[in-house]
Amino acid sequence: MPKEGHVAPEEFRRGILEEIRPWGRFRRYPKDQVEGIKILTLEPGGVLSLQYHERRSEYWVVLDEGLEVTLGERVWRPEPGEEIWIPHGVLHRASGVGRSPARFLEFWFGDPDERDIVRVEDIYHRG
Repeated sequence: MPKEGHVAPEEFRRGILEEIRPWGRFRRYPKDQVEGIKILTLEPGGVLSLQYHERRSEYWVVLDEGLEVTLGERVWRPEPGEEIWIPHGVLHRASGVGRSPARFLEFWFGDPDERDIVRVEDIYHRG
């Protein structure tokens, strides 16, 4: 498995299976390339640092309304269910802009070490 975060988004997306059932549907994500999975919850007004990673890429699945996402030059409010590929080396951030906490599911590809975060801007003054 590549450890530098150089996983092709198309390769990961091809492995996502969606099945329709009488009660609705489910999506199953491939785990063989994934180094870590977490759910992030942003409180209203909470802002992740504007950051990038040198050795990992991420794939976000938006779970709730109330997020604003920055990816490179693009800034938007994704809908629940929207899926976002974050390539290594690209600036990104999420902000809680709703009235309630908002969550997204994050998959890591490459180095799972949190020290891979390079913060460019941070309202909490972390290095």
